Amino acid sequence: MKSKYRLEHLDCANCALKIENHLRKQPIVRDASINFATLTLTIDTTDIDSVKSEIKKIEPEVNVIPINQIDPITKPQPTAQAIIPRQIVLASISTVLLIVFLISEPYLHDNHLFFIEIAIVLTAYILSGWSVLAAAFRTIRDRQWFNEHVLMTVATLGALAVHALEEAIGVMIFYQIGEFLQNLAVNRSRRSIRALLEIRPEFANLKSETGIQKVSPEVVKPGEIIVIKPGEKIPLDGVILDGSSNINSSVLTGESTPRSVTISDTVLSGEINMAGMLTVEVSRPFKESSVVKILDIVENAAAKKTRTEQFMSRFARYYTPAVVSLALLVAFIPPLFIPGEEFGNWIYRALVLLVISCPCALVVSIPLGYFGGIGGASRRGILIKGSNFIDALANVKSVVFDKTGTLTQGVFKVQRIVSAGSFLESEILRYAALAESHSNHHIAHSIVEAFVATGEKLDSPDIQKLQEIAGHGIVMVTSTEAIIAGNDQLLHKYAIPHQVCTVEGTVIHVAVNNQYAGYISVGDQIRDGADKAMEYLRQEGVQDIQMLTGDNEQTARVVSEALGLNGYFANLLPEDKVSHFEQIAMKIQHRGTVAFVGDGINDSPVLARADVGIAMGALGSDAAIETADVVLMTDHPSQVSEAIRISRKTKSIVLQNIIFALSIKLIFVGLGSVGVATMWEAVFADVGVAILAVLNSLRTINPEVRS
Repeated sequence: MKSKYRLEHLDCANCALKIENHLRKQPIVRDASINFATLTLTIDTTDIDSVKSEIKKIEPEVNVIPINQIDPITKPQPTAQAIIPRQIVLASISTVLLIVFLISEPYLHDNHLFFIEIAIVLTAYILSGWSVLAAAFRTIRDRQWFNEHVLMTVATLGALAVHALEEAIGVMIFYQIGEFLQNLAVNRSRRSIRALLEIRPEFANLKSETGIQKVSPEVVKPGEIIVIKPGEKIPLDGVILDGSSNINSSVLTGESTPRSVTISDTVLSGEINMAGMLTVEVSRPFKESSVVKILDIVENAAAKKTRTEQFMSRFARYYTPAVVSLALLVAFIPPLFIPGEEFGNWIYRALVLLVISCPCALVVSIPLGYFGGIGGASRRGILIKGSNFIDALANVKSVVFDKTGTLTQGVFKVQRIVSAGSFLESEILRYAALAESHSNHHIAHSIVEAFVATGEKLDSPDIQKLQEIAGHGIVMVTSTEAIIAGNDQLLHKYAIPHQVCTVEGTVIHVAVNNQYAGYISVGDQIRDGADKAMEYLRQEGVQDIQMLTGDNEQTARVVSEALGLNGYFANLLPEDKVSHFEQIAMKIQHRGTVAFVGDGINDSPVLARADVGIAMGALGSDAAIETADVVLMTDHPSQVSEAIRISRKTKSIVLQNIIFALSIKLIFVGLGSVGVATMWEAVFADVGVAILAVLNSLRTINPEVRS
């Protein structure tokens, strides 16, 4: 079973990657993933104490704390603030000593005062590099040879050895300042991401016989009564017993327009009560509430890594050893085989390569970029369950919609009743309602509602047989009659002659005692804004938009033509939708990915089969949140294009960081090898590219809103 832990004092992204790779190799660990953006370790292990020991071997400063011992969202993340003053003070003192050295060096060098020069150099070097030297010693002791601290130590000691004294001190000073600035940038990113996740209610006003008590939401049980005052977050899901108000659901759905609620309406945790006092009966515990599910999705998303992240993890594993190997070749091969070349010059070039050999910019910025995109999407009411689905969404070339509840409102109404033979319309409706009252299908509900609206009451017959056949209809046998209510195929199955209809809408044929009674036409309306949603998809470059439906050909054609779809498949059973989806996917497979959009009801097989399964209108729907890869918290189909747009922006920013960081590093590897770049320039480039890449990743957090 997977558990979560907070990693305190983990300030190095490359170290986080090394810890993750190291843990995955341990026999006691089945799976491990570190989210550097939130400093969270998700691990499946049988021995957490041994895991802590393994982590200490790599990063002795890191503390592993169970999530349940701290507030996973609202507690401020550990930062490097405690060591920042000392870091800056030591760097400042070292800078002063460096200036003193540069001024006095002509007077102290090569005479009896040289020991003063050595004292100034060593003092400045040790003060500026103490934390790096100590970390390098610990990692060498634990046989971690390719740690950035070890590389920086070797590079600066090498500079001292070839008498590049000012560069040894300067590089260490600028490395420390750069690390400080990089930590500031990373912590700023963490704060921005954390702000997106600070939707967790902090308290609940529990009402009891003794009055109202402020308690933690975790202790409130289903059936208990809570009070929500104006301006407070709703702490738990529940039903309003008393009061009315306007509710702001923007933290869950991304929509700023408030909705009105009153007695018997449902409210969800995380929403904000804007006006009146509400008395609410809690319907489920906090751990199963809407806000906790959303936070779990967003926080766990980082565990599902993209191919880009997986590639960069492998790349980082080999990049540093490769550059170090190149540095050794540069240091020794030319002076050994090229006459007249001096070791000192080539060793200096090798030291430049060591300075540029840490892949921190890539290791830090890529996870931050993806997680920022996931957090930014959640602010818009779009829950993306993994970084891998961002890449899949960014590459979508075809979108397939289920019709009912997605492109249409999913609110069915009886439009027409046509009788056959001696049956009256009222009798047909009564027989259909008798059978359909035992079904949970939305079409069945519309028939029952139409019958109840007539003012009559449904009988309670002695049922001897009841069978609901998915995608066909329902058969009910009582002591006096046998009723069949369903589609053409169901009546064909029972060999009942009937009228074949081509009318718009869903047709439910009714037969009583093997005699055809007539049919009921049930209609649905196209969603407002569905046409605009299709237009937005085409603006995002999605040129193939298809529809699957269990409705008849006529209904499917009307919806398809109204929305300008590329094609549709009608009269489909739930199991048929998968095979027809695969037909569409086969045509697209080498050009991109195919997304399926449904409402989470009877869509599970296709949602699972799709490259990206998108559940729409899932606010409060457990099934949809469980099944889909992407969850749209509203019933607006335009959110599909928005999810694609956010994903493409996120992937674009991640690729910018990769190209920028690799280009700078490769340029300096080349310049260092030919003796053009200095160690000063190399450390500026190494730290500077990391800071710029992290700051660029911040752009993923705030997706532009379509006007």
